Amino acid sequence: MTSTLKSRTLPAMSTKNLERAFASTRSVLANVTPDQLSDPTPCQSWQVRELINHFVGVSYWFGDTVNSGVAPPLADIDYSGGDMVAKYDAGIEQAVTAFGAPGALDQILELPFGKLPGAVYIGIATTDAFTHGWDLARATGQSTDLDPELAAELLEGARAFLQPAFRGEDTKSPFGPEQAPPAGATNADALAAFLGRQA
Repeated sequence: MTSTLKSRTLPAMSTKNLERAFASTRSVLANVTPDQLSDPTPCQSWQVRELINHFVGVSYWFGDTVNSGVAPPLADIDYSGGDMVAKYDAGIEQAVTAFGAPGALDQILELPFGKLPGAVYIGIATTDAFTHGWDLARATGQSTDLDPELAAELLEGARAFLQPAFRGEDTKSPFGPEQAPPAGATNADALAAFLGRQA
């Protein structure tokens, strides 16, 4: 099955941008305290703990997918105890190494939603990693003014890439309905709003 995603319109991302996205989210994660793990997040079905478990777990999953060429099942692991940042660092290293390997961006990957070239998938990974940092910042009362230049670039790519078919109710679709960014929104706020987050 081939994906219905607009793979030709999403600009290929560099590993540098992926690293920037990871670094942005890592800086937010480093300020999370254990007493915040049960707080709600902009992802309606997740508390902070579940959000962290998702994006840390997905960092490993990105690497496994690129290395094998086929997306494996996402492991159900609790990363929210102990040194969360160290666990995320290991996942980041795995993902960046995988995407940076010779030929990684040229290969066709088998993903749950279809087949995509690595050069397109790295864009999805970059946007995902960055936006979950916004989710975490919003949930824990941190600044959402995250890497404005990268946020603007990711928003441009998302506008070209995201189709209405991928929007719907929480837990049933990857993205919610587009929201209007609030007055004085940062670039990251605008990206989050476009992806369906309510600021």
